[in-house]
Amino acid sequence: MTKKQILIIALIIPSTALVAGCIAAAVGVGAVGTVAYIRGDLEVMEAVSLDKVYNAAVKAVAELELRETGKTKDVLTATITARDAENKKVNIKLSAQEAQITKISIRIGTFGNETKSRRIYEQIKKNLQ
Repeated sequence: MTKKQILIIALIIPSTALVAGCIAAAVGVGAVGTVAYIRGDLEVMEAVSLDKVYNAAVKAVAELELRETGKTKDVLTATITARDAENKKVNIKLSAQEAQITKISIRIGTFGNETKSRRIYEQIKKNLQ
């Protein structure tokens, strides 16, 4: 084998593993109750109506002492924006997938923060019980 062929193989194998992992994570997002952290967004499907998730999320923002800066809601989607103590933007997006299935997407700042996103989700989940 030439050096060029070895280099190509060395680049392809890790790339394949990376893509396979992303695909597995993306497939998991479709299952209700599955939590996936993809490219800075924590994504979850909950078997609860959009209205109930929205109310739980608004309550979670207040309980976690985040400074709410805006919120919008209609029958299909809702968005809650806030700022944390470090003045990072917190974006919670909700979308009704079906009458009793809501997709939750949480992003902190520009690049995301998995730990904070999971903490917010846990508070939302607690408020759904």
